[in-house]
Amino acid sequence: MATKRETRVQADRLLCGLVNGLANHIEAHVRSRAATLGLTASQGTALAELTRPLTLRELAERMSCEPSNVTFVADRLEEQGYLERHPHPDDRRAKQLVLTPKGTELRGRLLELLSEGSPLTPLSSEEKDTLQQLLTRALIR
Repeated sequence: MATKRETRVQADRLLCGLVNGLANHIEAHVRSRAATLGLTASQGTALAELTRPLTLRELAERMSCEPSNVTFVADRLEEQGYLERHPHPDDRRAKQLVLTPKGTELRGRLLELLSEGSPLTPLSSEEKDTLQQLLTRALIR
Protein backbone atom coordinates (compact mmCIF):
# COMPACT_ATOMS: atom_id res chain seq x y z
CA MET A 1 0.00 0.00 0.00
CA ALA A 2 1.34 3.42 -0.96
CA THR A 3 2.08 5.89 1.79
CA LYS A 4 0.64 9.40 1.74
CA ARG A 5 4.04 10.70 0.72
CA GLU A 6 4.34 8.24 -2.19
CA THR A 7 0.82 9.09 -3.33
CA ARG A 8 1.63 12.82 -3.19
CA VAL A 9 4.88 12.28 -5.14
CA GLN A 10 3.01 10.27 -7.80
CA ALA A 11 0.31 12.96 -8.06
CA ASP A 12 2.97 15.68 -8.39
CA ARG A 13 4.78 13.68 -11.07
CA LEU A 14 1.53 13.20 -12.99
CA LEU A 15 0.71 16.91 -12.74
CA CYS A 16 4.20 17.88 -13.92
CA GLY A 17 3.78 15.52 -16.87
CA LEU A 18 0.47 17.14 -17.78
CA VAL A 19 1.90 20.67 -17.56
CA ASN A 20 4.87 19.59 -19.68
CA GLY A 21 2.53 17.98 -22.21
CA LEU A 22 0.46 21.16 -22.43
CA ALA A 23 3.63 23.23 -22.90
CA ASN A 24 4.70 20.91 -25.72
CA HIS A 25 1.28 21.22 -27.40
CA ILE A 26 1.41 25.01 -27.11
CA GLU A 27 4.94 25.10 -28.54
CA ALA A 28 3.92 22.92 -31.50
CA HIS A 29 0.87 25.12 -32.08
CA VAL A 30 2.98 28.30 -32.08
CA ARG A 31 5.54 26.67 -34.36
CA SER A 32 2.95 25.57 -36.93
CA ARG A 33 1.04 28.87 -36.90
CA ALA A 34 4.22 30.95 -37.15
CA ALA A 35 5.45 28.80 -40.04
CA THR A 36 2.35 29.65 -42.06
CA LEU A 37 3.56 33.26 -41.95
CA GLY A 38 7.17 32.38 -42.77
CA LEU A 39 8.35 32.82 -39.19
CA THR A 40 10.19 30.60 -36.75
CA ALA A 41 8.52 29.75 -33.44
CA SER A 42 10.89 32.16 -31.67
CA GLN A 43 10.02 34.96 -34.09
CA GLY A 44 6.33 34.26 -33.59
CA THR A 45 6.69 34.28 -29.82
CA ALA A 46 8.65 37.54 -29.96
CA LEU A 47 5.98 39.19 -32.12
CA ALA A 48 3.21 37.97 -29.82
CA GLU A 49 5.04 39.34 -26.77
CA LEU A 50 5.73 42.77 -28.29
CA THR A 51 2.59 44.33 -26.84
CA ARG A 52 4.51 47.59 -26.41
CA PRO A 53 8.09 48.78 -26.97
CA LEU A 54 10.41 46.48 -24.99
CA THR A 55 14.12 46.26 -24.39
CA LEU A 56 15.92 43.07 -25.40
CA ARG A 57 16.14 42.10 -21.73
CA GLU A 58 12.40 42.64 -21.18
CA LEU A 59 11.55 40.59 -24.25
CA ALA A 60 13.94 37.84 -23.14
CA GLU A 61 12.17 37.69 -19.77
CA ARG A 62 8.79 37.40 -21.48
CA MET A 63 10.12 34.68 -23.77
CA SER A 64 11.91 32.88 -20.91
CA CYS A 65 15.24 32.85 -22.70
CA GLU A 66 18.62 34.53 -22.72
CA PRO A 67 19.00 38.07 -24.11
CA SER A 68 21.62 36.78 -26.58
CA ASN A 69 18.98 34.50 -28.14
CA VAL A 70 16.55 37.40 -28.41
CA THR A 71 19.22 39.49 -30.12
CA PHE A 72 19.38 36.94 -32.93
CA VAL A 73 15.56 36.82 -33.22
CA ALA A 74 15.31 40.63 -33.17
CA ASP A 75 18.01 40.90 -35.84
CA ARG A 76 16.01 38.63 -38.18
CA LEU A 77 12.74 40.49 -37.51
CA GLU A 78 14.49 43.79 -38.13
CA GLU A 79 15.97 42.51 -41.40
CA GLN A 80 12.46 41.50 -42.49
CA GLY A 81 11.13 44.98 -41.69
CA TYR A 82 8.91 43.91 -38.78
CA LEU A 83 10.63 45.86 -36.02
CA GLU A 84 13.06 48.67 -35.41
CA ARG A 85 15.43 49.49 -32.58
CA HIS A 86 14.79 52.91 -31.06
CA PRO A 87 16.70 54.70 -28.30
CA HIS A 88 15.18 54.05 -24.88
CA PRO A 89 13.57 57.27 -23.58
CA ASP A 90 14.96 56.85 -20.04
CA ASP A 91 18.16 54.81 -20.49
CA ARG A 92 20.57 55.96 -23.15
CA ARG A 93 22.47 52.65 -22.91
CA ALA A 94 19.41 50.64 -23.94
CA LYS A 95 17.41 50.26 -27.13
CA GLN A 96 13.74 49.47 -27.39
CA LEU A 97 12.27 47.07 -29.91
CA VAL A 98 9.33 48.73 -31.65
CA LEU A 99 7.04 47.09 -34.19
CA THR A 100 6.84 48.74 -37.58
CA PRO A 101 3.41 49.09 -39.24
CA LYS A 102 4.28 45.96 -41.22
CA GLY A 103 5.17 44.18 -37.95
CA THR A 104 1.97 45.34 -36.26
CA GLU A 105 -0.08 43.97 -39.15
CA LEU A 106 1.79 40.66 -39.08
CA ARG A 107 1.37 40.43 -35.29
CA GLY A 108 -2.39 40.84 -35.71
CA ARG A 109 -2.51 38.02 -38.27
CA LEU A 110 -0.37 35.83 -36.02
CA LEU A 111 -2.60 36.41 -32.99
CA GLU A 112 -5.65 35.44 -35.05
CA LEU A 113 -3.92 32.24 -36.17
CA LEU A 114 -2.81 31.44 -32.63
CA SER A 115 -6.37 31.73 -31.33
CA GLU A 116 -7.59 29.16 -33.89
CA GLY A 117 -7.28 25.62 -32.62
CA SER A 118 -5.33 26.60 -29.53
CA PRO A 119 -4.63 23.76 -27.08
CA LEU A 120 -6.54 25.89 -24.57
CA THR A 121 -9.68 26.10 -26.73
CA PRO A 122 -11.49 23.29 -24.87
CA LEU A 123 -11.33 25.32 -21.64
CA SER A 124 -14.02 27.83 -20.71
CA SER A 125 -13.05 31.40 -19.84
CA GLU A 126 -13.53 30.60 -16.16
CA GLU A 127 -11.33 27.51 -16.44
CA LYS A 128 -8.63 29.51 -18.21
CA ASP A 129 -8.76 32.12 -15.44
CA THR A 130 -8.45 29.39 -12.80
CA LEU A 131 -5.57 27.73 -14.65
CA GLN A 132 -3.79 31.08 -14.95
CA GLN A 133 -4.21 31.76 -11.23
CA LEU A 134 -2.98 28.30 -10.25
CA LEU A 135 0.03 28.39 -12.57
CA THR A 136 0.92 31.89 -11.37
CA ARG A 137 0.82 30.69 -7.75
CA ALA A 138 2.95 27.67 -8.61
CA LEU A 139 5.56 29.85 -10.34
CA ILE A 140 5.87 32.40 -7.53
CA ARG A 141 8.81 31.50 -5.34
